[in-house]
Amino acid sequence: MAVILHIETATTVCSVALAKDGVLLSLKEQNGDYSHAENLTIFIEDVLQQAKITISEIDAVAVSKGPGSYTGLRIGVSTAKGLCYSLDKPLIAVDTLKYLSLAVASSNFNSSLSASEELPTLFCPMLDARRMEVYCAIYNAEGNTVHGISAEIIDEHSFSDILNANQLVFFGDGSAKCKEVFSTNKNAFFIDDIVPSAKDMIGLSEYAFNTNQFEDVAYFEPFYLKDFVAGKKKAEL
Repeated sequence: MAVILHIETATTVCSVALAKDGVLLSLKEQNGDYSHAENLTIFIEDVLQQAKITISEIDAVAVSKGPGSYTGLRIGVSTAKGLCYSLDKPLIAVDTLKYLSLAVASSNFNSSLSASEELPTLFCPMLDARRMEVYCAIYNAEGNTVHGISAEIIDEHSFSDILNANQLVFFGDGSAKCKEVFSTNKNAFFIDDIVPSAKDMIGLSEYAFNTNQFEDVAYFEPFYLKDFVAGKKKAEL
């Protein structure tokens, strides 16, 4: 019987969930800005209080490992590692894009799509990067990888081979960039308002716990995918 604390900070969403044996006990999340540093520890305290569980009673900490925001991932992983180190608990890393894809594939989000039964349906979670670039991957309904995680600059030729033979469902905060590009492609579908949530990490984290798939707390790093690029300050007048 495992009690797992889940932390999601890969995007503008700050989300914390507590689960026991794969069942959600409590959830606290907020979307809109990168206030993770201010909110994360408060959200952790809140979900523990809601479930009437103390921090020492958890069996593991699961963290969304990316790709995503450099700063967001750093805050989430640093917090998770700190808890694991101080409590002597195992660390679980959950692939952000994979759990997003499984959440959509296993839900009724896509039930309203006018999809054809003649072609396979694949799922493409997208997280916003910069300009016309997104972090993305493509999975089938079982979560198997069809196109590995990459940073893609979207144009009319993107995923052309896959779209010729499959229906491709786009979602996540980066998918809005693709709507106009793929507007005339009958095999491209879009689901709005899909954002990362710690509650959707539960299935993969429970499996990882039961199969002893843990990270090295000392050396684990988030999957940033790209190097951090600091913005330049404007010259003072």
